[in-house]
Amino acid sequence: MKRQSAKIKSEGGFSLLELIIAMAITVTIMGVSSTLLAGALNSRTKANETSDTLADVQRALNIMSREIAEAGFNLVDNGIVPGDSVTDANGNSTIRIRSNLNKFKEFNADGTPFSIAARNGIGQVPDDAGEDVKYFVYPADTTTLLARYDAYAAPGGKSTVLANRLDSLHIHYYSQKVTYNTNAVYGPGRGCDITGASLAEVAPNAAKYVVIAVCVRQAAVGTAGSPGYQPATNVLLVSDVALRNSNLPIY
Repeated sequence: MKRQSAKIKSEGGFSLLELIIAMAITVTIMGVSSTLLAGALNSRTKANETSDTLADVQRALNIMSREIAEAGFNLVDNGIVPGDSVTDANGNSTIRIRSNLNKFKEFNADGTPFSIAARNGIGQVPDDAGEDVKYFVYPADTTTLLARYDAYAAPGGKSTVLANRLDSLHIHYYSQKVTYNTNAVYGPGRGCDITGASLAEVAPNAAKYVVIAVCVRQAAVGTAGSPGYQPATNVLLVSDVALRNSNLPIY
């Protein structure tokens, strides 16, 4: 009988030093990946917030600009009420505008004659909705709201929130078209109002050109010094409005 000699096979493996080096490389790669991921997530969060905020405020600016441009329609002045177009205790502007939009409206949608009183003046509810409007801001729990108050939209008036993510509203009045600086739109520490206007401001009831400046402060995302930190920034949106009816009393 033949005996089969047992063969001893050597088994390969990692040494302790190799394991330590591999673990160090893995930890380094994971740390870099975590930093990049945190930065990407914070950047995406900030971008989404900025996009939503700007869309919200731009819609409000469009509504304001369109209605302010119509101020004074079929009236003997520019339609801006100076006593209610002021700066409040928080440094924000308010503006009240009037216009007789129904002056030449003869019939309702159903074909019935339109109110003669609403055609000849301002003050009929709800026929004169949109003819006496005030824009103002007020602080809420975590932000500042831009509101539109329509005096004759319903009994007692009707308030509507146009934007809920802004920090300041400044309205400037000029006798004609003006140029100005905006101090760069994006970046930390940027201004929240126009500067260096080429003309001095006039009283609201003497204005023929209005500049609306809305500032939005984007909060920081993350913790300063931590991976992916996004600092706070200011975004300034500006709208120029020519009061198209301001010269009508002259003609």
